[in-house]
Amino acid sequence: MLGSYDEAEDLVQETFLRAWRFRSHFEEGSGPGVRPWLYRIATNACIDAHRHRSRRPPSLGSFADLPWLQPYPDRLLDEVAPAADEPDAVVVSRETIELTFVAALQVLPPRQRAVLLARDVLGWSAAETAALLEVSVAAANSALQRARATLGDHLPERRLDWSTTSLSPEERDLLARFIEAHEAHDAEASAAMMREDTRITMPPQPFVFEGRENIRRMLTTAFGAEEVGDWRLVPTAANRMPAAASYLREWQDTEFRAFKLDVIRVVDGLAAEVTTFGPSLFPAFDLPAVLASGEGGGQ
Repeated sequence: MLGSYDEAEDLVQETFLRAWRFRSHFEEGSGPGVRPWLYRIATNACIDAHRHRSRRPPSLGSFADLPWLQPYPDRLLDEVAPAADEPDAVVVSRETIELTFVAALQVLPPRQRAVLLARDVLGWSAAETAALLEVSVAAANSALQRARATLGDHLPERRLDWSTTSLSPEERDLLARFIEAHEAHDAEASAAMMREDTRITMPPQPFVFEGRENIRRMLTTAFGAEEVGDWRLVPTAANRMPAAASYLREWQDTEFRAFKLDVIRVVDGLAAEVTTFGPSLFPAFDLPAVLASGEGGGQ
């Protein structure tokens, strides 16, 4: 709902603080249960945060329009997979955690966002969703229709093809080649694995590079004589997408230090979009600040 890992962590803490503060309002056995009660508190906390920050973009041209956008580590998604004795537990499917979906959500007003997540991600009924937001069922259904229509304008046509929760062999192969080309400072090999209409964005920076040829020229400069050092990359995954954590050893340095995280959207075996984030979330991905000797290179 927030599009930001850091803010989500903060709002989880706020949710539990509010739950503790208003625990007397909850009586076990007198309502729908603890989970819906906590979801209501969490939803209201997110809506309050949205109201105070006023960060809904008027449109979504690219991820560069969302400076607060952050990736979510797959390892944390895997940790909350439901147990065999929890058939009603929610599984976050790939199509609802992929960066394109999360970014598109940010265009919606907060209540429409909440309704869509409750209905299409959590699988709640119209009555449950209406109770969550304390509105009528008709109002909840109307918000859902508007949210779906708006979201449809910002999602790729191939969205329904996203069916797995782990990386495909095709994605793993492209990630390995991406790492190899980057470590070799090979701009031509990097460009060769991209679609003609590939886009690179770098939230929170406003930079946007569009088109394979433009990106090839940019990489040629980045990997050229003025290159500031040597690279080692570590494969990982974010938002159910292949990702590479980059470490840079500047020429005057002796260690590879955390530099950036590239998240790659793959279409038909080629990179359709690369979103580059800074190293601040490396700890969330269980990645070190400094790479030990021998690490990287797809190991």
